[in-house]
Amino acid sequence: MSPTPPPPPRLLEDKVLIVTGSSSGIGRAVAIAAANHGAKVVLHHLGPSTQADIDSLVSSLPPSTQHTTVAGDIALPDTATAIVNAAISSFGRIDVLVSNAGICPFHSFLDLPHTLWKRVQDVNLNGAFYAVQAVANAMAAQTPRGGSIVAISSISALMGGAEQTHYTPTKAGVKSLMESCAIALGGLGIRCNSVLPGTIETPINADDLADPVKREYMTRRIPLGRLGEPDDIAQPVIFFASDMAKYCTGASLLVDGGAAISLQ
Repeated sequence: MSPTPPPPPRLLEDKVLIVTGSSSGIGRAVAIAAANHGAKVVLHHLGPSTQADIDSLVSSLPPSTQHTTVAGDIALPDTATAIVNAAISSFGRIDVLVSNAGICPFHSFLDLPHTLWKRVQDVNLNGAFYAVQAVANAMAAQTPRGGSIVAISSISALMGGAEQTHYTPTKAGVKSLMESCAIALGGLGIRCNSVLPGTIETPINADDLADPVKREYMTRRIPLGRLGEPDDIAQPVIFFASDMAKYCTGASLLVDGGAAISLQ
């Protein structure tokens, strides 16, 4: 009889990890992966419209997971403050922030409403700034100080999209924010990195990928031959969050199945 293999390592044992926008898609996958690696999780979601999704997420966590939930619009600075306060009051410190909350309402450029432009900036870039700043202050004040901040940027930080002219600048901004924060916060022991997903099947692009022609085109140009899944992003996030990446800061990891290098 062969010996029972040892359990896989739990890379975030007893770490306190915040995920903004955790009710669905990549955020949900990150929260589950972090809990499976032993983290205590702070789950942020928008509010009443996402309550059922956050309840479903909580029921999907390992039974022993310590967690708390916070609702609020990430575009408001007070939401970032509330998230930090909930983490500190529940668990006493913050070890990891995964800044994930974002929106991508596809729209043509020439008739793009100014209100939509502002909303995407407020959620995707301003919201990331508020969360990172609030968490960094907490990480700088705690003992021992320091931690890991991982922002979900996008392949769109590196290339344009005809119906994403309001979205791509925010994701380039998130990547740049992490690079600058890596410099600003390195002396405090705070690492800042970004993950750049390619085409990942989530609710944010479900309508777009429902077009069979568009779906076939997107799949065909990916060397690995498939669209991404949320867990494909969650695993690199766990790496950056963990001590395996203890000498990584200011890095950006493109996770796209090879799409960016394909000429198909």
